[in-house]
Amino acid sequence: MSKQATVLFLICSFLLSSCGNSTSGSSNSNVTPNQIQQSKEEGKAPNTEVSKPNNIPSTEPIPAETDPTTPKAETDEAAPIEMKYHMNKNYDIIPNDEETPKKVVLLTFDDGPKEASMINSMIDTLDKHHAKAIFFVNGYRVKENPDLLKLIHDREQIIGNHSWDHIVLKNESETEVKKQIEDVQKAVKDITGTTPVFFRPPHGGGGDVGKKVAKDNGLLYMTWSNGSLDWEMKASDANKTTALIKNITDQLHSGSNILMHELPWTVEALEALLVELEGRGYSFVDPRSIELEMR
Repeated sequence: MSKQATVLFLICSFLLSSCGNSTSGSSNSNVTPNQIQQSKEEGKAPNTEVSKPNNIPSTEPIPAETDPTTPKAETDEAAPIEMKYHMNKNYDIIPNDEETPKKVVLLTFDDGPKEASMINSMIDTLDKHHAKAIFFVNGYRVKENPDLLKLIHDREQIIGNHSWDHIVLKNESETEVKKQIEDVQKAVKDITGTTPVFFRPPHGGGGDVGKKVAKDNGLLYMTWSNGSLDWEMKASDANKTTALIKNITDQLHSGSNILMHELPWTVEALEALLVELEGRGYSFVDPRSIELEMR
């Protein structure tokens, strides 16, 4: 071989070697011959994806961790009312323990439902003072005014059983007493979906048979321990509201079970009465917090 040919051969060899190194160095692929061969065998394209450096954060959203201590959302069900009080044989409201306030009164209204205007006014006043009361209803009035019974229920006051016809039950047979009480239970349940748990005999005269039938129907039997005497007043009487408040405050004591009625002058006096009671340090017991067993 001539010298010139030898030089040309060396130059071509050098150039081919440089091209091969350049191609290998510029490639960013991490694919090895083994990976290419494996991909061919599996019928897949080789993975030529460029590896990401470890210090580059991922752009994918990270799901929020659930804290097991986080409380669940509250349900729509109302919490049950705690039984803090009971009724004694004098029909007073007594706290079950020393921590429960004893300077309370129970507000009750008999002989309804009569008129929407009176009922709404009374409940407006009760709501203003965050007070609950028992509305003892008569069955014959409920039959005449089912919408008024529903009004009391819808405004979240408590409905009690006051017999069907407002008669003296102690003078009646057990069969008649059962009818007087149980017909009211059914009527109230049919209209409001709830059954009364409190019973007050008309004129305070239930007798032993009234107590028995009430107990058989799961009712707490009560009369009262503080009478407003509003039922003795007439529309023509002067100073009825002042007299009503005085009647109550003269008998006032811790646990007073106050008897009032759905009457115009009682409605008129109610705001001043509740202010007076609060001013004397009394609060209004929620009837739902009273046990249904006398002791």
